[in-house]
Amino acid sequence: MNRRPLLISLLATALPAVAAQKKSLADPMLLGVEQSLVDAGLAQAFQKAFGRDTGVAVKLVPGTSASVLSALEQGEVDASMTNAPEIENRLEKQGLAHDRHVVARGDFVLVGPLEGKGRKATDPVGLIGGRDIGEALAKLAEAKAPFIAPLPGSSANLGELALWRAAKVAPGNPWYLKAPAGTDPLALAVSTGAYTVVDRGQWLRRGARPLAVLVEGDPRMVSDVVVMRSFRVNHPAAKLFGQWVSGPNGRRGAGRARGWEGVK
Repeated sequence: MNRRPLLISLLATALPAVAAQKKSLADPMLLGVEQSLVDAGLAQAFQKAFGRDTGVAVKLVPGTSASVLSALEQGEVDASMTNAPEIENRLEKQGLAHDRHVVARGDFVLVGPLEGKGRKATDPVGLIGGRDIGEALAKLAEAKAPFIAPLPGSSANLGELALWRAAKVAPGNPWYLKAPAGTDPLALAVSTGAYTVVDRGQWLRRGARPLAVLVEGDPRMVSDVVVMRSFRVNHPAAKLFGQWVSGPNGRRGAGRARGWEGVK
């Protein structure tokens, strides 16, 4: 039996991993990541499993999806993990990022104040149990119900703005409220009993009464997590990470984080 082709294949796989591992000991791969994916535990699940499987160190650099993708464009991070399709598409089309992989799928949910339990539970606008996000947002605007906008540039903010546009509703004062600088929008919504849009994974970890999930299941609320590499830098671990996170090990890692599932 000629073992040479098998040996060449094994070396082709092992040598990049060895190079990436050696470099990462002194220079960890920088992974810019949407903050809500950290809050949901998804980023850490990937980071730990990848490190265990490869021995390669990855340093998470959290921020909003907009700021993370700006850093990727400038070469300030080696790779990104975001769920902001409009910006991701633009960078890829302009040739400013490459090696794109969809690595997990989740969704956004509309949460708001809820009183009572079971069939008697109600919210002030009557949205509970709805599945049409456009209809729900139109009702919120008509009622001028207080809505806390997610952090500017975050995946939830970019997602909810796209949903408002799809609903043909322009949110504004005095009911569409922006959290003061340094304030957590979800925590503010909880403390004031306001409505907001949030990643399901983040809600499962940080949601609290009197808020509850009111609208979910609309296909327009689906959220894909994407990993891309920067064109300006070439850390040897970045390509390896993309291959790993988009494969079976990555899918298993995504399944361990509540609110997310792996994508084939």
